[in-house]
Amino acid sequence: MAMKKKPVTGMKDILPREMEIRNYVINMIRETYQTFGFCSIETPCVEHIENLCSKQGGENEKLIFKILKRGEKLRLEEAEGEADLVDSGLRYDLTVPLSRFFSNNMSDLPVPFKALQMGNVWRADRPQRGRFRQFMQCDIDILGEASCLAEIELVLATTTLLSKLDFKKFTIRINDRRILKAMARHCGFAEEDFDSVFIILDKMDKIGLDGVREELISDGHPEQTVQTYLALFDSITKDAAGVAKLGEMLGDSLEKGTAENLCTIMNTVDAVKTADFRIVFDPTLVRGMGYYTGPIFEIAMDEFGGSVGGGGRYDQMIGKFTGNDTCAVGFSIGFERIVMLLLERGYTVPASGSKKAYLIEKNLPEDRMKEILRQATDERTQGNCVAISIMKKNKKFQKDQLIQEGYTEIIEFFRDHE
Repeated sequence: MAMKKKPVTGMKDILPREMEIRNYVINMIRETYQTFGFCSIETPCVEHIENLCSKQGGENEKLIFKILKRGEKLRLEEAEGEADLVDSGLRYDLTVPLSRFFSNNMSDLPVPFKALQMGNVWRADRPQRGRFRQFMQCDIDILGEASCLAEIELVLATTTLLSKLDFKKFTIRINDRRILKAMARHCGFAEEDFDSVFIILDKMDKIGLDGVREELISDGHPEQTVQTYLALFDSITKDAAGVAKLGEMLGDSLEKGTAENLCTIMNTVDAVKTADFRIVFDPTLVRGMGYYTGPIFEIAMDEFGGSVGGGGRYDQMIGKFTGNDTCAVGFSIGFERIVMLLLERGYTVPASGSKKAYLIEKNLPEDRMKEILRQATDERTQGNCVAISIMKKNKKFQKDQLIQEGYTEIIEFFRDHE
């Protein structure tokens, strides 16, 4: 039986053209985020199953690739349920592993701690455009900073990076989980119904206001409550003034200082940004992770038609490891989607030096070969790329391929000097 040559569903092989862009984006991420003071860390791809199933990851907890116990610990004949078979899983994001990392190493880390983490994560999701079962995530997080300076720094760092990759006129959508809850509370929804209300609200961009109204009513919520709730969204603007007005309308339903905090983030980012983007208040923004406790944000790009990054504040997650809550906020860019958009644009990685190809006649004398290799070594020490290949019979096709790969100079070497 022949072995299967296609990757497992939801995974993909990465060809040289894409790999070149991926490596360039990774280097740009490191360079940009390091200028903002972020330090690189790494965590294992395998996490304790208890951590992954701690009801912090929302719907992603249903998508975990679980790992069987090994060796003597795996006792199939005695197993009564999944808990007897599984003790770990592949991480579905980088936030839960970061929280464990910080909890385990906090005595050796500064506070606030600015972490940069890049690595693959896995979700047993339905593959589609820009979504895979294995994909790279790139996160920056600030741990131990209670003020909104953390959110401001994260937004500025992320938008600076996107600007360096030639992305323009994108939108940062921002909201606060406390505002979400206050709006629902103000309009009369029961606390235990908040999650189901937010799941429906999160569909606003797909089904519109009327669709949300119909689903909320069909879900058993009183029509008057639904009408009052949706009228709130129509009555506010998407700027900082809209946040301030909503804060006044919500009154005691909203935690004191929440609206002012969000206004400060928006006004400050808008005043000092260098990239070409808008920051807008979006009271329908939910984000699915159960661990968010304050401001939340997403990056929207028209050319993708959806989110290409997001994050928020999660002040209570580290406390689940240590017993003491630690302020934390993070922002993740959709690395795979960014790379996909660059590929679709025909993006060319800026050359740091010339890219040359040496085509060598077959069976050259040893001395001639050494001479050519020394020349190539000199070129490489000057920062140039030099690829050496044996000349093929169909030289035109070979040259065309090299040109497609970005080689701007092709030099031919023969037995006799020419």
